This record gives sequence, structure tokens and C-alpha cells, in this order.
Amino acid sequence: MKLILTADVSGLGAPGDVVEVKDGYGRNYLLPRGLAIVATRGAQKQIQVITRAQDTRRVRDLDHAKEIKAKLEGLGGVTLTAKAAAGSTKLFGSITTADVAAAVKKSAGGLTLDKRAIELPGHIKTTGKHSVTVRLHPEVTVALPLVVTAAE
Repeated sequence: MKLILTADVSGLGAPGDVVEVKDGYGRNYLLPRGLAIVATRGAQKQIQVITRAQDTRRVRDLDHAKEIKAKLEGLGGVTLTAKAAAGSTKLFGSITTADVAAAVKKSAGGLTLDKRAIELPGHIKTTGKHSVTVRLHPEVTVALPLVVTAAE
């Protein structure tokens, strides 16, 4: 299936790219979420409009992403409290990207991150120190130290 991406898809491409994907992936994931449109002759003309809009946004977004990166690096790390078994480092459940986004918002004084921009190193199911990657822009990523503590 030939598609034109309308948003940045990790591991696939940037907006305006024409990609060839398997039918199920395109039909069940990319198209319903609005991440791509079917590549037709009329849609080919939209590529120019999409890329032109992305270029103007990219410059503004890159500067904004660098500002957010400076704020996140200034934090030094984020502490998150979760329920854990008594006397154990094992958590009840696991830490999600939404939990990390809420912790960043709380500790950074209202800085809102999109939970889809946060990449966890697998499932975080224990207390202690972990490293989380925040992808603010295709060119700007931040390694954010995360300390998970047990709730009392």
C-alpha cells in the first residue's frame, strides 16, 4: 500500500514522505489515526503543501524544542512516587509515559509534555534510578533521569 505521511512516524518517515507499507499496517494503524493519506494523483499535489507547512513549522518548533530541552536539563531529574510492596523494590503495576509526563509537569512548574514524545526503556516495574528519553523534535532529544520511589 502506498501512503503519504501527514505526521512524523517513528521508524517510517517524516510528513510528506511517500512510503510503501503493508496493507494491514496502513489500513488499521496509519489511516485511522490520521498519520497518513492514500497516495493518489490529487494527494501527490498535497505533498508540496504538507512539506511547505512543515518547513515553516520546523524552524519555529526547533527553537522551541531547544528551549524545552534547556528547561528539562535544568531540572536535573524527575522524582516519581508509586505504590510498591512493603520492604520490596517491586511496584504494583508499572510506570507509564503518562505518569512521567505528569511528574515532569509537577516538577517543572507546568511544563506540559506530550506522552507520545516520551520513550521508556521497556517496562519500569521497580523503584530506583531509570533513564527516560524525551523526543521533542526529530533533531532534539533529551535523556531525563527518573527516580522512582515507593509510596508510603
